Amino acid sequence: MDQLRKAKGFICDMDGVIYHGNQILPGVKEFVDWLYRENKEFLFLTNNSGKTPRELQQKLARMGLKVDEHHFYTSALATANFIARQKPGAHAFVIGEPGLFNALYEKGITLDDTDPDYVVIGESSSYNYDNICRAVHYVQNGARLIGTNYDLTGPTEQGIMPACRAFVKPIELVTGKEAYYIGKPNPLMMRTGLNMLGVHSNEAAIIGDRMDTDIVAGIECGLDTVLVLSGVSTRETVDSFPYRPRLILNGVGDIPGQA
Repeated sequence: MDQLRKAKGFICDMDGVIYHGNQILPGVKEFVDWLYRENKEFLFLTNNSGKTPRELQQKLARMGLKVDEHHFYTSALATANFIARQKPGAHAFVIGEPGLFNALYEKGITLDDTDPDYVVIGESSSYNYDNICRAVHYVQNGARLIGTNYDLTGPTEQGIMPACRAFVKPIELVTGKEAYYIGKPNPLMMRTGLNMLGVHSNEAAIIGDRMDTDIVAGIECGLDTVLVLSGVSTRETVDSFPYRPRLILNGVGDIPGQA
């Protein structure tokens, strides 16, 4: 714990670490207060593509947490940056929420349901059979398939629900084409996060609730790794992976609470 508290930078997941749905998790306020009090560099790096950084800021504000907008980076922003670098002015067919549409628009990517260059899939409440069929058609006609993140499930107030990879999988199975996933554990998103923090990887820690995205991303990028049991993982599920986090905590409230 002493080693963790000495880190200069913290990359924190949100779903299952900071909140479930609209319910803040125990100890989060104390953790955020500690980050500010200790002058830590920190970034909320979320695979959820549905909300903009401002919406995330406002969501936390409703929960009683005041965090500046520049402390947020989403897989939607990472996806938009990737496509804009690969093919400036690209056209895309998108299944997702406003955060993803907004990020793509800000990077000059045109929404196109006729002949898109890319099919981009994020979390969406409007996911349906018609959208799947259209996505399949575009991919079969040569559009590249992009998933905003690799999460198969996500924690909510109602329990564990399907996430991005579950939405992409039917399109992969029908077309035989594998999607390229932008969010964690893709190093693209992790390197951007470290650059935003302005710290070296060996001076930073990643805190997450998922072994297959947060923890493996931290291990592969050289960060200190902290798994919290407030989301989808349990001590039993950890044993099914060939790698381990350095620390396993009940939640982020354990960090300042043991100081």
